[in-house]
Amino acid sequence: MIDGASVQFGSDGLVPAVVQDAADGRVLMVAYMDREALDATIATGEVHFHSRSRGRLWRKGEESGNLLRLAGIAADCDSDALLLTAEPAGPTCHRGTRSCFDAEGVPAEDAAQGFAWLETLWTRIASRAAERPTGSYTASLLEGGVDAVGRKVTEEATELLLAAKDDATASDRSQTQVRIAEETADLLYHALVLLAERSVRPARAVEVLRKRHRA
Repeated sequence: MIDGASVQFGSDGLVPAVVQDAADGRVLMVAYMDREALDATIATGEVHFHSRSRGRLWRKGEESGNLLRLAGIAADCDSDALLLTAEPAGPTCHRGTRSCFDAEGVPAEDAAQGFAWLETLWTRIASRAAERPTGSYTASLLEGGVDAVGRKVTEEATELLLAAKDDATASDRSQTQVRIAEETADLLYHALVLLAERSVRPARAVEVLRKRHRA
């Protein structure tokens, strides 16, 4: 976490703070922090600002309940601006939109799916591939080579298909949809491990999707 002593606050004691959604990097809002707000944010894990209109410390969502749960803070190269990543508990804008930069009337429920978190998962898998720590499931899979990882990808894809077929005929879909989510998670994870085993960066697959989308 950032050291508050290193931040270059302006002559008014404030520093601009840009807030991004931790799920996908969407800019949610821009406000100002003083040292008190920065310290409160770090201490509580909930984003605080200095309210210039009220002249006091302001916890985002203290009235609406739409808090911003802190994921990370970084300063820019001059340490005179902050970038906060956060997990929003509801609409960020007072108009009820997800972002203060959304047009009024855009539903806050039109939220991101959280794909950006896959970067965290990939970083962990790549680390396991490089270090091969004892006791790591990922490392043990990689030790088995392409056949071992490939078998798991095939297995998880089959289990996802079976879960989807069960869901198609279920009278109560609450449990079958949980299983679909779980099997999808297993398939995504093992597909990323297979990419690591073959030294293929996921960005190459993403670029293929982008090209197809543009076509």
